[in-house]
Amino acid sequence: MEVRKNIIVPLGYGKFIRSDKIIALEPIENDRGPGKRTYVYIEEIDSPLIASRTETSILANIVETPKEIIEATAALELLQDILDDIQQIGPMLKKSIKKEANLDLDKIVIRIQEILNHEIGIDEKH
Repeated sequence: MEVRKNIIVPLGYGKFIRSDKIIALEPIENDRGPGKRTYVYIEEIDSPLIASRTETSILANIVETPKEIIEATAALELLQDILDDIQQIGPMLKKSIKKEANLDLDKIVIRIQEILNHEIGIDEKH
């Protein structure tokens, strides 16, 4: 991987940084959510910036990456965001959604977790 020089990288919410000034990316583990996805360590700045974008989407802007990898990464990030959102839904609302829309959110959660954990079978049908 080679860092693209002099590319302006969006961090989200109006924050931008030059690609060659980023020295490290660290996913936020605790209190992660909208607006808080990644710590971005910048050359000559003591504390990291907080980015609302994931480390993989920022990395995709920084380095030369094949389009297929960027698209696959974006799809996985979307699945993670959907999973995070579904897990915030309470059991009563899940039950109501299942009854009214015939949409089983628990099955969707299981399937997303399989995909994110790379436990997918190409010929599987759910």
